[in-house]
Amino acid sequence: MDEAVSVFEELRPRLFGIAYRILTSVVEAEDVVQEVWLRWQRTDRNAVRSPVAFLSSATTRLAINVAQSARIRRETYIGPWLPEPVDTSVDPAVGAQRAESLELALLLVLDRLKPTERAAYVLREAFDYTYDEIAEILQLSSVNVRKIVSRARKHLVAGERGNVDAMEHQKLLKAFIAAAQLGDVASLEALLTADVVSLSDGNGIRGAAKVPVLGRSRVANLSTANRRFWPEADVRLVVANGRAGALIYRDEQPVTFMTVAVSDAGIHKVMWIFNPSKIAGFLSSQSRVAPNSPTPEGHTLRAAS
Repeated sequence: MDEAVSVFEELRPRLFGIAYRILTSVVEAEDVVQEVWLRWQRTDRNAVRSPVAFLSSATTRLAINVAQSARIRRETYIGPWLPEPVDTSVDPAVGAQRAESLELALLLVLDRLKPTERAAYVLREAFDYTYDEIAEILQLSSVNVRKIVSRARKHLVAGERGNVDAMEHQKLLKAFIAAAQLGDVASLEALLTADVVSLSDGNGIRGAAKVPVLGRSRVANLSTANRRFWPEADVRLVVANGRAGALIYRDEQPVTFMTVAVSDAGIHKVMWIFNPSKIAGFLSSQSRVAPNSPTPEGHTLRAAS
């Protein structure tokens, strides 16, 4: 069992990274990883030729199943839906070989793909699995996997804009927050593209816009509409999904997460998360273990019964 724990702990960051990119939820990804751990305990490990292949396959298939059921649940979601942010201050790539498919705006585009397509793209682009390995995991032909990944790339390219580096992104986020705190609508408008969209994920919570807000003037005015929001807010910068974000506290309680998507033309997407469960998921991700570090108290692996 000591060896089983050691192998699993070494691979755990990768397994979480796979599950998170497919599910875009910290909580659901952790649940999948926990279920894979239970299966790993029950497995005849002497018969497993490659723990990496076995655990990656189990994680991917479970995540696809959860993603399919999540799509049905989302039909009753109130207002815009956004991916649940994950803290990346310790593990910038979230267990991957490349930090692909991680920015919130990109995950939002990636979510439009079917779960199997998303999984194939993630395994190839972020974790560098071969087409043959992905085909075995998804139980498809290598030719089919190549076509799926190619279609996913084209879909994502069509939904992407030119990006800026992390420093420029942080600079514009800080400028947006500073202007919003001052109620400076003109300065806000100067930061935004003409077709900017503001998305508020609250699942019906009071104060969250239930429809996307479009256009420079409307987004700037929305960001300053609640006169009590910014003066009473304690804004703390965080690192989420490889970019700067802001966690907004009121009365020492985190109530809002926000970030922006930026191109050379300016801020083209403002994303607000008010949903308490998603904020709790982000806070949970802040205490996740770093790769190859001991499992801390509160994150111990449960033994199979």
